Amino acid sequence: MKPQAASNHTAAQGLIKPAYVILLALMTLSGMAQMPIFKRYYIADIPGFGWLAQFYVTHILHYVGATLLLFLFFYCIGVYFGMLRRRFSLTGSAYVRIALLTAIAVTGIFRVLKNLPDVVFSPGFTMLIDISHLVFMLTLMVCGAVFAILKRRWLAEKSE
Repeated sequence: MKPQAASNHTAAQGLIKPAYVILLALMTLSGMAQMPIFKRYYIADIPGFGWLAQFYVTHILHYVGATLLLFLFFYCIGVYFGMLRRRFSLTGSAYVRIALLTAIAVTGIFRVLKNLPDVVFSPGFTMLIDISHLVFMLTLMVCGAVFAILKRRWLAEKSE
């Protein structure tokens, strides 16, 4: 990697991780807020948290977060295949996270489709999509915590 490309990669890497963590936290918060648990358990009654009980606010926030997260995914894919593939390889934990993030994105797309007025899914399929989306996200959270504790990274430097 050229020195300029290396410094650009380091600067971008310094922004990617916080953006990823913030977006996942935003998506988790706004996703949970769409299941009216914040109103049910009076969390929305705490000053400053009332917006968590407003479905359309959290719904739009979830869609904006999903759009930004998809942009981040495609950016990282482009950077990896464009600059990093020769020097780094994806780790096993990266493949697990990629599979879970893909499953979350696919089930999320089906959830968006189900909200369109002309798209009708059977109640069983709708429940499968909803529960799968939640289970994949919870699994990602657990795996993310385990990988953080074990210090499992996304990339490993290739041996020459």
